[in-house]
Amino acid sequence: MHNPRLAGRYAKSLIGLAIERNELDKVYGDMLYMQSLINQSSDFAMLLKSPVISPDKKITIINSIVKNNVSEMVAGFNKLLISKGRESNLPEIIGAFIEQYKVLKNIFVVKLTTAIPASEELKATIVEKVKQTTAQQNIELETEVDEDLIGGFVLQMGDTLVDASIQHDLNVIKKQFTNKDFVFNIR
Repeated sequence: MHNPRLAGRYAKSLIGLAIERNELDKVYGDMLYMQSLINQSSDFAMLLKSPVISPDKKITIINSIVKNNVSEMVAGFNKLLISKGRESNLPEIIGAFIEQYKVLKNIFVVKLTTAIPASEELKATIVEKVKQTTAQQNIELETEVDEDLIGGFVLQMGDTLVDASIQHDLNVIKKQFTNKDFVFNIR
């Protein structure tokens, strides 16, 4: 069940506690670790959602999996979520935490989608162009490959989307043919 409001509240509380204890960057690293664990292990993700496994057993299992890889704060946070019956919301809470962390640290996320893997030179050029056009200096570039683009790229910066892909151009041409925009009015 998706509950962005709940996820935002738990994430905000964890950020507040991490700032108070001066462990924000450590907790951020722990959240990235937890996110990768959930994404890579379907069994772990199923454990979080399972109503059959008792809360005490879940706490024991999760602590044994992450014991040396996360701080006491994150281990306690996991225990709190399980005791409140909110462990199934952990992936969403982690996403909200990461998003709020990036806002707090003024990290501007830019997503680049290309038809083939982007070269390091292209990535550096994109980052420099974004810095020039947005006045943001702390930029995180996320890359993705989508072969359906055929060529070119799609760049998403906040609410702005730049679609310079061949697939987009072909869709525009298809629409023109469908609407018969290419036919001149002949008398």
